[in-house]
Order: sequence, then structure tokens, then C-alpha cells
Amino acid sequence: MVSANELSDMIKKARERSEKKNFNQSVELIVTLKDIDVKKGFTLNEVVNLPHPASRKASICVVGSGDLALRARKANADRVIEGEELDRIGTNKREAKKLVRGYDFFVSDTSLMPAVGKALGQYLGPRGKMAAPIPFNAPIETILDRFRTSVRVRSKGQLTVSCKIGDESMSDQDLVNNALAVLGSIEKKMPAGDKNMKNLLIKLTMGKTVKLAEAKVA
Repeated sequence: MVSANELSDMIKKARERSEKKNFNQSVELIVTLKDIDVKKGFTLNEVVNLPHPASRKASICVVGSGDLALRARKANADRVIEGEELDRIGTNKREAKKLVRGYDFFVSDTSLMPAVGKALGQYLGPRGKMAAPIPFNAPIETILDRFRTSVRVRSKGQLTVSCKIGDESMSDQDLVNNALAVLGSIEKKMPAGDKNMKNLLIKLTMGKTVKLAEAKVA
């Protein structure tokens, strides 16, 4: 697999190829794959916890009621939806789509999972955002903290995987560690490990891409 030094060189070059903007640009990792038959239903949908969270943390919508809803609000969940509201949203296609677009991750009380599937499944499924179940009395604070510092690595029917590994305000070393975490997760899901990785690219939001081949390690 790619070395930490190569990733560091790529990140430095990506910074050089991006003009300074008046906002904090994201740093994106792109992986192209090879020797995988997408016609046989190859999919990749992994949640990777980053060792160094970006300044913008992932947003989470919690579906729950009673004690879970109360604890989720105390834990500052971005949004908490209870059963009645979920049913109402499910009858409004426009509102349901807006909800699904608005949050990075969805988690749900185990008892409400069937209701989530009925109300939002047709919108969550295509985006790879199906809600993760929360077992009874699970520590919601810990669960939310883990998702806030995670990214979704997803590919469906194509040989390209991309995700954000942080932002330009972070140090090169932190970005390297995040990239290695993502690449390690992808490698574990590939039939032939890193041999299924054809190329690697890094870019800032408004910058030009840097390919692995351009990284010169001393």
C-alpha cells in the first residue's frame, strides 16, 4: 500500500496546486479500483472513524422516542425525530428527501427500525445511508461521538471511491493518518487487497488533483 511519506508529498503538492480561498477547503481522497467486476453487484459502503476529526464534524439524525430521544437531545444530536414525526415525514416525499440529504448519518432505536424502513427506506437506501440500529440502553453519547468523527466510504456500480479526509487547516501528518485509516478500510474489503487499487489521488475542494505517481519520496 502507499506509504506515509508518499501521502505526505501528495498533500503538500495538493496544497501548492490550490489557490487560497476565503473558506476552509476540504481535502479529498480519491481511489480508483481495478480487476473488479461491477456488473456482479460490487458495492462498498463503509463507515470509517478518522483518528483526527476535521473542523466540520459529521451531522447525525437520531430516530427514537422516550428515554433515547431525551438522551440524544442532551448529547446534542443534530436532530431527533420521534415516531409520530417520522410517520408524517414519510408521507411527504419532498420533506423526506430533504431530510435524507441534510444529514451524514442516521441512527435509530432498534424498535423503530421497521418504521424507518417504511418511511425513509426508499430515500436512505440509494444514498447508502440506511440507519444504524441503537440497542436498548446503548451509550448514545459514545455512539454520536464516533459517528461525528467518521466518514462514509462508498462506491456502487463504479470503480471510483472518494471521501473527505479532513480540511486544509489540519496538519499534513493528521491528514496522512486519516488517509491511511480510509485506505486500510478499503483494502480489507477488496478481494485482492491493495492489488485492487489502481490509482490514488488527493485534491483540495477548489484545487487540482495530485496523482500518486507524482509523489517523489526522498
